[in-house]
Amino acid sequence: MADIVVWPHELLTPEGCFPNLVPFTRSGGRTLGGIETATRTDLGFWSIDLNDIAVYTREQRQTWIAIRQKLGGKAGLIAVPAWSFDAAPYVSGEREPPVLVTHDDDTTFDDGTPYEQGSISVVSDGVTALGATVMRLRVIKAAPNMVGVRFSYEHALYETGPVISIDGDIWTVPVSPTVRAIIPHGADLEFDNPTCLCRLADDRGMDGGVNSIEFEQRSVTFSEAVDYWSDLAAS
Repeated sequence: MADIVVWPHELLTPEGCFPNLVPFTRSGGRTLGGIETATRTDLGFWSIDLNDIAVYTREQRQTWIAIRQKLGGKAGLIAVPAWSFDAAPYVSGEREPPVLVTHDDDTTFDDGTPYEQGSISVVSDGVTALGATVMRLRVIKAAPNMVGVRFSYEHALYETGPVISIDGDIWTVPVSPTVRAIIPHGADLEFDNPTCLCRLADDRGMDGGVNSIEFEQRSVTFSEAVDYWSDLAAS
């Protein structure tokens, strides 16, 4: 993939994360009763607001400046967290931390620390084509409900709608937006910490400075980098 910055969500933590789909609709004129009709023409794009981010330590400020410099306004690409633990299909029904594991031969990282693995495990069933609006999800470790959940694959973010069919552990569901790039069969889907490939919504979206407030907070808005996916599809 292109040179992508990953938002350091553990260092620059927002008090609120608001990932919302912006639909494309087309006016269909007014009915005899005077009501304007709207026709859905596309499955939209993501807008993500990170609100009230604590930026008061030197490390936080330096990291903020470094990200701003790297992005260069709307030109740069960044993988933005789309916190979805409020609707994530945790087995327990409550937010669960990542699981620390070793390899099958009990080995760890060179420094002796174990590997971090998400608590939710769902994979794609069958190849999902570019532009698809329906997916099959195979539940390995998750609550048995794939309705109204968000996940990502290679920083492409999706959310599911009402179930179409259930066949054992395979759920067929509609997804929005349209699938950005081919998702292979058996691909691990990111439910624990989904991300969305974005650009700053405004060139000056990461403006900042110094004031007398000890615990300064900043907010920033991102828009999905749909142009990246379009260029990738055309290549």
